[in-house]
Order: sequence, then C-alpha cells, then structure tokens
Amino acid sequence: MSGLFHRLAKRSGPAIPFTIDGVPAEAQAGDLLIGAILLHRHALRRFEFGPGERAGYCLMGACQDCWVGLADGRRVRACTTRVEPGMAVVTGGVGE
Repeated sequence: MSGLFHRLAKRSGPAIPFTIDGVPAEAQAGDLLIGAILLHRHALRRFEFGPGERAGYCLMGACQDCWVGLADGRRVRACTTRVEPGMAVVTGGVGE
C-alpha cells in the first residue's frame, strides 16, 4: 500500500475485500472507509469546484468533505461509514 495514511499499529481481525474504481483493495474489520481508501491512495476524491483533490478534512462527520460514491448509487460519508465486504467505491480515478 502506498497511500496518504499508513497503519501505526497492527490490529487483529479479518481482512475485508472491497474495490476502489474496480481495483481490488483490502481493509480490516472495523475500518472506516476514509482510512481504508487513504491507505491505498493519496486522495479520497476530486474537488467538485476545481482541479484539486480532497482527502477529507475533519475526519469526524462534520465538514461534509468526505462524501464518496458507491457503485450501487449511494453516496456516503467516508469518515463515518465502515467498510463492508464487497463494497465498490467509485471515485472516477482520483488518487491513483
């Protein structure tokens, strides 16, 4: 993994497979989506009002900066949503 985040300590628990723009990724049970994505990528999503990328801001659900899409059409806050097995995150290729 070569993302913005890295784990500071090992944690027990099963691996949770999910995808980011169709690319297989892995989280650990209990991981929030923002952490799982940023373990694999340097950004969470594209900034909708300019050419930049976003990585979340407050990390606690207040700022609204971490909304991401899922393949099933839902939009979720990455900082308050736990990774689920088979979850398919759609970012449009940001952070690759």
